[in-house]
Amino acid sequence: MSSHSHLMTPSTSLLLSKTRSHHHHSLSTYHFSKRYRSRQILCRAKTTVSSESESQSSFPILTTVSIPFSQLKDKNSDLSLKIDEGFGRNGLGILSVTDVPGYPSLRANLLRLAPRLANLPKEVKEDLEDPHSRYNFGWSHGKEKLETGKPDLLKGSFYANPIHDTPTSEPSLIQRYPSYCGSNIWPSSALPELEVAFKALGKLMFDVGLMLAYHCDQYVSKGKKINKDEGLKPILHRSRCHKGRLLYYFPSQQGIQDGNSISSWCGWHTDHGSLTGLTCGMFMRDGIEIPCPDSAAGLYIRTRSDQIVKVVYGKDDIAYQIGETTEILSGGYLCATPHCVQAPKGKDTAGIERSTFALFMQPDWDERLGFPEEVHIHKELIASNASLTFGEYSEILLDKYYHRKK
Repeated sequence: MSSHSHLMTPSTSLLLSKTRSHHHHSLSTYHFSKRYRSRQILCRAKTTVSSESESQSSFPILTTVSIPFSQLKDKNSDLSLKIDEGFGRNGLGILSVTDVPGYPSLRANLLRLAPRLANLPKEVKEDLEDPHSRYNFGWSHGKEKLETGKPDLLKGSFYANPIHDTPTSEPSLIQRYPSYCGSNIWPSSALPELEVAFKALGKLMFDVGLMLAYHCDQYVSKGKKINKDEGLKPILHRSRCHKGRLLYYFPSQQGIQDGNSISSWCGWHTDHGSLTGLTCGMFMRDGIEIPCPDSAAGLYIRTRSDQIVKVVYGKDDIAYQIGETTEILSGGYLCATPHCVQAPKGKDTAGIERSTFALFMQPDWDERLGFPEEVHIHKELIASNASLTFGEYSEILLDKYYHRKK
């Protein structure tokens, strides 16, 4: 398996996003302003981002479609309009869940541990590395590459499965799918709090994600027949290979000067799995939490009509993005979008550190995926009505686009 292939790899996932077919209807800025209502925004954004070619004009700033937790947990709620706005053919591939009980404190508990983890002694962090999984478990720093091809030294990552410490004990599976089937590596003596905080936040985001997946299935079932065990929720519920990623962006002494790229923190990519849960990032200077120092920083999404927009959601909201696997299996009723992250820049960013967390919810490696008659993504690789496991599907993508597995 390629390093972080399904976990937002900047250097290679750009290739995947470029293969997407923009067969959907276009959205106008008018629709954006009407449909994406303004709510609490952590970083109130400027409209002009940078002077690079793709950023000559100002970007619209959109607030995600949001669903209150009280409605999400009610299976009788009809959320089809919200699902359509966020994940449908004309959506941005993202929506957020508000007012999740207990979430703000669990988010803060974990994100505040990221700097402590990143500043552990070198030998301690080396013990947390797992080259066999291509650094998809434990600590990873400088193993990924940026779009420029240079090693990514700006951030460090810690990967773990928040639901299963040991997904399987079968040696042949661990050998074949090391990034899915490996075991968690925790800094039990150096930072014992990490395991508790990581699992608590990851499990909550997983449970909320399953509630969202239920309503996604209700939405898709209005357009196509879904067998009882083939919906997004049952597929994710029985999977053993979900992955959490705690990210830490190291402080820059002189401030981040790379003003020519809106993908300076995370390159353009489309998530490979099913559903990605995201926290709002936490910015700190000298151990004190501060607001984002550059309102142009943050998440950017490329729409169906090839327009780039900046997307924001509340500090205490959990955002969820659709991945390519869900788009394929839903027959295009739920749609993934290419996205990237821009770093804050300028002199005010010196000494700023950022922590955030992503939960990648994806099918089991041996989950048999029945692909639809018409495949819109990677159709040059996947035959109509093909039946592949998620592990086989992942390997096909890696062999074709990443050239990392021989």
